[in-house]
Amino acid sequence: MKKICYLFLLVITCQCAVAQDVFVTMPYVQIGSMPSPENMQLLWHAPDNDATWSVEYKSNSKQEWLKAARITYNTVAVKGITPHRVYHASLTNLVAGSMFKYKVLKNGKEVFAAEAQAVKTKEQPYSFVVMGDIGAETIDQKKLAQQAFQSKPDFVAIPGDIVYEKGLIAEYTKKFWPVYNADKVDSTGAPLMRSVPFIAAVGNHDADSRDMDKTPDALAYYLFFDQPLNGPKGVEGGAITPVLKGSEANRKNFLAAAGETYPVMSNYSFDYGNAHWTVIDADTYVDWTDKQLVDWVANDLATAKNATWRFVMFHHPGFNSSIDHYEQQQMRLLSPVFEKHKVDVVFNGHVHNYQRTYPMTFVPDGKGTLLVGGKDNTTPRGRVVNGAWKLDKKFDGKTNTVPHGVIYIITGAGGQDLYNPEQEKDTDSWQRFTCNFISTVHSLTVVKVAGNKMQIKQVDTNGKELDAFAVTKP
Repeated sequence: MKKICYLFLLVITCQCAVAQDVFVTMPYVQIGSMPSPENMQLLWHAPDNDATWSVEYKSNSKQEWLKAARITYNTVAVKGITPHRVYHASLTNLVAGSMFKYKVLKNGKEVFAAEAQAVKTKEQPYSFVVMGDIGAETIDQKKLAQQAFQSKPDFVAIPGDIVYEKGLIAEYTKKFWPVYNADKVDSTGAPLMRSVPFIAAVGNHDADSRDMDKTPDALAYYLFFDQPLNGPKGVEGGAITPVLKGSEANRKNFLAAAGETYPVMSNYSFDYGNAHWTVIDADTYVDWTDKQLVDWVANDLATAKNATWRFVMFHHPGFNSSIDHYEQQQMRLLSPVFEKHKVDVVFNGHVHNYQRTYPMTFVPDGKGTLLVGGKDNTTPRGRVVNGAWKLDKKFDGKTNTVPHGVIYIITGAGGQDLYNPEQEKDTDSWQRFTCNFISTVHSLTVVKVAGNKMQIKQVDTNGKELDAFAVTKP
């Protein structure tokens, strides 16, 4: 018996070794820089060696295998990391909303195969999962990966803090890919990313480390995601992008690896189904009193006039009842813009629990007070923004499903340590705009959209429903 077990383990070990020789990171799908129901991007990471790669795919058994016409790569060669390549293959002429098969070949030999979900059209119902503050390598993070998989989403949205603590390539290797692109559903994670795209906003743990001498493999967000590049460009040291520090060589290596994604992928928008999404960098280094930035958000939302739903996603919440991060209210400045352009739901992270506001409107009383800290007392910590809000307490999401105002959801209990469990039952500690506050269990948000109706629920690591409500568009 011992001999048989040994041989079995030897075979498994050999298979893993072969896989490691082929891939640094297994293939995963992305919406790409110009998302549409007919197109997607397939990415994988491989050693920095010349090889002939190809990708074949088809939407049904009767269709002939199509060959990806365009495969490109960026070389990641930063200090402290074994050089490797991030490959991008364009998959075109997909059947909208359908599952399709694909296979990756190296030097003519098939080395990977999976199925993935094409983007839905505005006529098709769809669902998605939202979970923030995830890549902490915790048991609860892995359990929520399983829950996300079991909910069968069309995509997963991450409102920041993708990996901890510094957004490093090494942290993705250990805390992200093995959990969300696992080979099977088990206690280590689930095979999500090879089948459905992850869409992410940048969080402080993803973007605060900008000294390429201290952390040369930081800002990995810009290396590993393939998302729209239609946001404001920004300049180093300006209102949107901090200065990238470090030696010329380390800066050059990062910029070469990032290509055209840095820094423009910090803010972007896209359409999925009958919804328009606006994704924003809400970190404290961004100056949201800057008119150009506010105008970009307003103009972007104005283009969504034909969308049934409008969703906004960013990391730092403006409306938060937790003691932690309560003072970081800078994103309240955009509330009038969200209201004017009829945003339905704003998804946030940063605060490691679940909170939902009543549908609300908010009028800031000015630009607020900028808080600074750090050793030199010049590092922005956030902005206190006072003002007046109105709450729609008639909306209950059951009998009355037509809200008046924006609903703000914090879904930052995706894996990292929870914030303020002592406040869950202490309703006196909640702000008046807070309708629900769950801080004793990790959880994620599941959203289902069909035409003018939307169902939203919060579930914990065991699939237990913690909160649920419906929204109807008149």
